[in-house]
Amino acid sequence: MFIGIDIGTSSVKTVLMSGDGAVLGSESRPLTVQRPEPGWSEQDPESWWTATLETMDALAVAFPAEIAATRGIALSGQMHGATLLDKDGAVLRPCILWNDGRAAAECAELEAACPELHAITGNLAMPGFTAPKLLWVRKHEPEIFARTRSVLLPKAYVRYRMTGDKVDEMSDASGTLWLDVGKRDWSDTVLAATGLDRSFMPRLVEGSQSGGPLDAELAKRWGMATPPVVAGGAGDNAAAAVGLGAIAAGSAFLSLGTSGVLWVTTDRFLPNPASAVHAFCHAIPETWHQMGVMLSAASALSWYSNLVGVKEGELLAALGETVEAPAPVLFLPYLSGERTPHNDVGARGAFIGLAHEHDRAALTQAVLEGVAFATRSCQAVLEAAGSHVAEIDLVGGGSRSALWASIMANVLGIPVHTVEDGELGGAFGAARLARIAATGLSPREVCPPPKRLRTYMPDPALAKAYEARYALWQRYYPLMKEAAAG
Repeated sequence: MFIGIDIGTSSVKTVLMSGDGAVLGSESRPLTVQRPEPGWSEQDPESWWTATLETMDALAVAFPAEIAATRGIALSGQMHGATLLDKDGAVLRPCILWNDGRAAAECAELEAACPELHAITGNLAMPGFTAPKLLWVRKHEPEIFARTRSVLLPKAYVRYRMTGDKVDEMSDASGTLWLDVGKRDWSDTVLAATGLDRSFMPRLVEGSQSGGPLDAELAKRWGMATPPVVAGGAGDNAAAAVGLGAIAAGSAFLSLGTSGVLWVTTDRFLPNPASAVHAFCHAIPETWHQMGVMLSAASALSWYSNLVGVKEGELLAALGETVEAPAPVLFLPYLSGERTPHNDVGARGAFIGLAHEHDRAALTQAVLEGVAFATRSCQAVLEAAGSHVAEIDLVGGGSRSALWASIMANVLGIPVHTVEDGELGGAFGAARLARIAATGLSPREVCPPPKRLRTYMPDPALAKAYEARYALWQRYYPLMKEAAAG
């Protein structure tokens, strides 16, 4: 038996997986986010630990024999969060999360202080990454910075509570902006630029390798016969990729969750920082990936649903499963700023071209198409970085909409597949990594792709019409940037 634990932003989810890869049970507990200032986003690390204990305790009660036979555990988690510990391992302040925008000025300072940053990390400095957050703490909370002795990502902190060891893996470490992504090792150069050194960092292992055993007292609490190994695990997107079997070069998927991710697995380090492409290590050894990241995807539809007071399902049902033509209205989905390709925390959304005759259905369609156009922008810069996206699996909450899948196929001009269990998420991928670490099986043996349920092919005429609308849509981001600045 194997366990995967996902430390998300909105919940902690734990799954129990059998030896043949089937999910036997799962438990989740909600989390809350604190926003003490506009643009800030924080969580109490103790809430992750409490939720982890509760999910594990519940599974131990429901599946006592299976939990007793557990051989491996792995964690996935929200990336980039800065969890600061003192010399005794105590948390010094709430964790600054991935979607916190306070460190924009520090990004420019880091790039000026470290001219080699792009070559080493393969990425632009963005407020969401961990390193700029530490510069912000050094500047605005110097007493906290002075007491800091360890910096851990969210899942690494939970792992520390589970094992007593400070360990992390390559995919999550890539999102700190302290990793030499090509060499899969901490960069002394970038660490020095933020006033740190290796002593502040956890030990690195591969995501599919064991990093040590579970604490004996916790194993006893959950009735485990022998403390299982705790694998390196993965950042949330890498864990989702493992769960989808996206472990070979060229494998691609689109996740339409709160944010959106267009992922391509690569067999080498292929950065394109100028267009805000994320070039990170995969959780599988000798494997990397590229991501285009949109900060608002399914959350754009949720925002619109709340705005008009109609449930998302009703909005989508009114449109059916296909459209005959692009919407007469354009939508920019930059409700929380944007990463790829603009790296602009100040980007803002808009409806463009409104007229009296436009109804709710037109605006709903425009929202779906706006996210699809943003995905098309990510596709373009991934291809410019050397990754050809030939087809994609569609996962996340947005994958439930046949209409959205059809629009995506026509906007991207490629086949789009919906898959079985497309919403299992990071906990399932983490459980697979635990199985690899505990058994020594190869990733290919443990990580088959899911069954494809339906394929959406581009319609040539509609794809051509969307090509023209996309060209027009692209013109409005610079104008909105100028309007926001003014």
